[in-house]
Amino acid sequence: MRTEDVITKKLNEAFAPDSLKVVDESHLHAGHAGHRPGGQTHYRVYIVSPQFKGKSRLERHRMVNAALASELAGGVHALAIHASAPGES
Repeated sequence: MRTEDVITKKLNEAFAPDSLKVVDESHLHAGHAGHRPGGQTHYRVYIVSPQFKGKSRLERHRMVNAALASELAGGVHALAIHASAPGES
């Protein structure tokens, strides 16, 4: 299973998001730290979930990082997170 699919599955299970978009940006980091041939190292996540209501940006990032702990400890080098609650911009 591709890393992007694993991330999507885990975030769907952990947060039951209203919307979720996982973007593999590995191709933008060729030649930089953490890049590997074949990519699957750098991701950007856009997630909207009711579970983020009342949480700070830092708390939201920690929640996402916790859900993806094994991926971040393994092959994922960078994860940019855009987490919001429904109704937020």
